[in-house]
Amino acid sequence: MPHPIHTFLTNIPKWKITTYKILADKFKIHPRAVARILSQNHEPDVFPCYKVVHHDGKLGGYTHELWIEEKIRRLEKDWIKVVNGKISKEYFWLG
Repeated sequence: MPHPIHTFLTNIPKWKITTYKILADKFKIHPRAVARILSQNHEPDVFPCYKVVHHDGKLGGYTHELWIEEKIRRLEKDWIKVVNGKISKEYFWLG
């Protein structure tokens, strides 16, 4: 059974993203706990964890360069523009 955070991700509109801090505040846990929960997601096509970024808009969340490229590819497919490894706050969704 997926964690409620994973389920929450399915409600994010296609052209929006959220942050570790927003999720942490919403679920009343530490942002690092959010990251740990998201790292357990084995179905990114179902639960779009790639739509979670740092509060300053930096991508984060993936340490391997190929995964960052994949995150950018998925975000751009969702009409989210990534500039210099960051996303503008205009794309942030509070849920």
